Amino acid sequence: MRMGVLDIGSNTGHLLVIDAFRGGPPLPAHSYKEPLRLAEHLDSRNAVTEEGVSRLVKYVVEARAEAEDKGCTTILAFATSAVRDAVNADDVIARVNAASGLDLQVLSGEDEARLTFLAVRRWFGWSAGRLGVFDIGGGSLEIAAGSDETPDVAQSMALGAGRLTRDWLDSGHTPAELRLHVRSTIADEAGAILRGGAFDRAVATSKTFRSLARICGAASADEGRYVRRVLRKQDLSPLVEQLVTMPDEDVVKLPGVSPDRAHQIRAGAIVAEATIDLFDLTELEICPWALREGVLLGHLDAL
Repeated sequence: MRMGVLDIGSNTGHLLVIDAFRGGPPLPAHSYKEPLRLAEHLDSRNAVTEEGVSRLVKYVVEARAEAEDKGCTTILAFATSAVRDAVNADDVIARVNAASGLDLQVLSGEDEARLTFLAVRRWFGWSAGRLGVFDIGGGSLEIAAGSDETPDVAQSMALGAGRLTRDWLDSGHTPAELRLHVRSTIADEAGAILRGGAFDRAVATSKTFRSLARICGAASADEGRYVRRVLRKQDLSPLVEQLVTMPDEDVVKLPGVSPDRAHQIRAGAIVAEATIDLFDLTELEICPWALREGVLLGHLDAL
């Protein structure tokens, strides 16, 4: 069965065409993405601007055509933090659906965490034991933990790399002020997760964590998806200090950093370091599956 999963994130619109079949993992067949940067197209009321809506509508219409050209009869479309938190979210969704003919749904932060956890569980299996899963998006940080396929606790915090860059670093706040905000926010919410006990495996997903791991020496994407990749505390902490003073033109040159996300990597690194510190971890293992795969797996389970 060939299906499309359309992810409208705070940074990027990403259509993933997947071949799914009983008894095996879903296999990626085609990818079509565009840097929409919706988190940067919010006005003073936190409404998606007309330019942002127009770019989104255009991309979704093109993504549907792309999916159909690749033979998809089913397209699962969802939006995350930037649309979810916008004051005009209902209008944005209505315009997208009217123009594209799709049924774009808004995921709650807890659903993001839960579905990402499902994907990580399926990737690593039951032998991973109690999982702790961390995902830094453009608008939010998701954390989930548990020993089953459904996490015991799933949390979402407004600590996305794009949001923090816009609201803090681009607004005159110092990295030290952002660091305190991030750590106090995570610390206030960490108790529910820590009460469940230590993780047998701590895992990170998302482009931000993958980029940070690549900068710190993890294998490149060219070496295959099954290579073990980790982000170690001992490598990340000095990197955070370097990024604070590194010029933008040098950040773009770092391995694993795409030009459209380079401006967010400082805030993302501050969040990543805080999660490792506050949960007393020495490393995070990078999982190639994340929210898109979780949405697909949840859909297939329901069929």
